[in-house]
Amino acid sequence: MDIMRKEVLKKGLFIIIAIVCLLPFVEPPIALLAGFFFSFFIGTPFKKETSKATKILLQASVVGLGFGMNIYEAAEVGKDGLIFTVSTIVLTLAFGMLLGKLFKTAQKTSVLISSGTAICGGSAIAAMTPIVDANEEETSVSLGIIFVLNSIALLIFPVIGHLLNLTQEQFGVWSAIAIHDTSSVVGAAQKYGDEALRIATTIKLERALWIIPLSLIATLFYKRNGKKFYIPYFIFLYVVAMVINTFVPQVQTISPTIVMIAKRGLTLTLFLIGAGLTKEALKVIGFKPLLQGIILWIFISVISLIGILNISSI
Repeated sequence: MDIMRKEVLKKGLFIIIAIVCLLPFVEPPIALLAGFFFSFFIGTPFKKETSKATKILLQASVVGLGFGMNIYEAAEVGKDGLIFTVSTIVLTLAFGMLLGKLFKTAQKTSVLISSGTAICGGSAIAAMTPIVDANEEETSVSLGIIFVLNSIALLIFPVIGHLLNLTQEQFGVWSAIAIHDTSSVVGAAQKYGDEALRIATTIKLERALWIIPLSLIATLFYKRNGKKFYIPYFIFLYVVAMVINTFVPQVQTISPTIVMIAKRGLTLTLFLIGAGLTKEALKVIGFKPLLQGIILWIFISVISLIGILNISSI
């Protein structure tokens, strides 16, 4: 009976904290930390449900942010950052594979870590896993590393940005390139400011589309005929939302409300992400893959920051 009572209390507390995360005064980093602490000290009561809800809520929230964008402005941001985006993706993939060879990391794990760092974290790993035929442990290790670094980035990037006096535009570009997952990019940029959020979201989603050519090339390289790869279709819905917001005046009157709801949804998403990191997941992360992930992340963070600070118009 005591066990059942404890489980009910755990579930109730989890739901209460999740609801609190929807309130305006709760910031993304706080929600993420709340999820961490809950997972480590109490234990997540809805593991399967949390995983599914995280994916759906993230995608719906990102699409909601599209209602705060103008298609012409977004196209301009995407055009200006295209060369920078492509060059950093290629550079990260190449350096990641080199590190994998130096550390003698398992090739499939190295590919997953490099792809996740270069493009969009967990989504890229999900796309590449069936193509390289990675097993569950290799996938878990790669996701665990990306997840931990994502969480650190969400907390420290806004602090570094303010210390370096980065403009909203500079921070938006930097976070989109140097932070792995869309959720953490949006969370960090949301903390920094509305302009940073607008730029970061646009560039990150443009970057995520590179999953498609990367998957096609990898399919040819690994000759995994018939294997499906993941395409982030919600990005196209994000573009549709921008088009509607640009050309339908009636929608523009409710767009601020939609964007506000989307931002709260992202904060809740970060709580769920934090709650999804378990002690068991951390235990399977090996030292060499972790070191590869850390060095690769620092490399792209520093290189992209130097580029942003030295290029007047990206």
